[in-house]
Amino acid sequence: MPPIPVLERPGARTTVSGPAAAPRRPGGGERDLFLDALRLLVIVWVVVQHWALPTLSFSSGTLAMGSVLDTPGGFALTWIAQVMPLIFFVGGAANLLSLRAAAAKGTAVSAWLARRLRRLAWPVVPLAALWLPSSYLLIAAGVPEQPVRVGAAAAGIVLWFLAVYVLVVVATPVLARAQNRYGWGVVGALLAAAATVDLLRFATGAAEIGYLNVAFVWLGVHQLGFCYAGGALGRRTAALLALGGTAAGGALAVFGPYSPNMTGVFAAEASNIAPPTLVLAAVGAGQVGLAVLLRGRIRTWAARPVPGRVLDWARPRLMTVYLWHMAPLAALAGVLVIGLGIDTPEPLTGRWLLWCAAGVGLLVPLLWPVAAWAVRFEEPPRALRGDPGMAGSLAAAALTGAGLVILLTGGLDPGVLPVLGVFAVAAGLTATVPWRRSTR
Repeated sequence: MPPIPVLERPGARTTVSGPAAAPRRPGGGERDLFLDALRLLVIVWVVVQHWALPTLSFSSGTLAMGSVLDTPGGFALTWIAQVMPLIFFVGGAANLLSLRAAAAKGTAVSAWLARRLRRLAWPVVPLAALWLPSSYLLIAAGVPEQPVRVGAAAAGIVLWFLAVYVLVVVATPVLARAQNRYGWGVVGALLAAAATVDLLRFATGAAEIGYLNVAFVWLGVHQLGFCYAGGALGRRTAALLALGGTAAGGALAVFGPYSPNMTGVFAAEASNIAPPTLVLAAVGAGQVGLAVLLRGRIRTWAARPVPGRVLDWARPRLMTVYLWHMAPLAALAGVLVIGLGIDTPEPLTGRWLLWCAAGVGLLVPLLWPVAAWAVRFEEPPRALRGDPGMAGSLAAAALTGAGLVILLTGGLDPGVLPVLGVFAVAAGLTATVPWRRSTR
């Protein structure tokens, strides 16, 4: 593969080995409607289940939060609730296409990394800057402290995705080169590593070893997006993924030492996501295969006038909706559960279905003004621009990732730990700005 010229700084030109020139996007056109529509459908599904799955009750100043998934047989719902592999698949395709387009323009890899990191870190700052003081003010105003902390901790759950995504963005340039050279062998190597981690975890009984699969499982699904963007994921391969992945995931869950639960959000029992397992990777591969098989129908749906307008409106707001959708849930729960004493009905009953439908109907108009205000934070300010060099970009990734992990661990409730997390994310943003600006 010939080297690609990359502009490191104004007036200086060097060459690096990188991904080949950007291919024509699958299906042609400026954007891939399939990827955009799939991202929209998955985010909507994630938001709805985050609103519907918690079970809440309030008594003697204490808010108890459980999950519909904890009810007998609730694990079966997790097999349709867990769709985050599709987001990593879409992200893989988008990252590879973006990296190749940047390389074709002569943009340095470090500049590409810095730009991607800013897009991840910047929306977190206003979220934390509003939520943390609000928690203090609510407690000072006499609201019981325990429910405030429960709500703030739940709001931090969504940050796990951003923390992992920092990892996949940093790995993208390296894995793009590997994809260009080894193709499907990269996916195989990542999944083999995930299987090895599971074997070591179950053989030693050390659950901590399993968290190595935060890298191998999610990078493996992310790499499937590379295969799609490179044109290596056709219908025949997609059918093999759909059948083989789903069958392998089901067999491992039934006959292997794995939990049958595919998601741990709001659920108490063990799952295949904390830490990620080979089961999750297999099911994710099956979901990707099925989605690619339905690509034509998804594109046709997205090209219709009404879905197209919805997609155009939602595309620049999806990160905002994802990060802020727990805020209206906290407000509504405060009024209904804490203020009026209305507990969640018995899960999986007719009353519960009515409760969910009414709740979603109330939460959508509550989320609308929040998203309309917060969407301004989707794009980082102009002051955060430039190429800090590879060392600066990697430092920014380390600080941002550490800050997100701290916020994920400590939630957004009052305390020293969340404040440290915000400072780390802010430091990561600062690190994406070059110390010396060119005079040109």
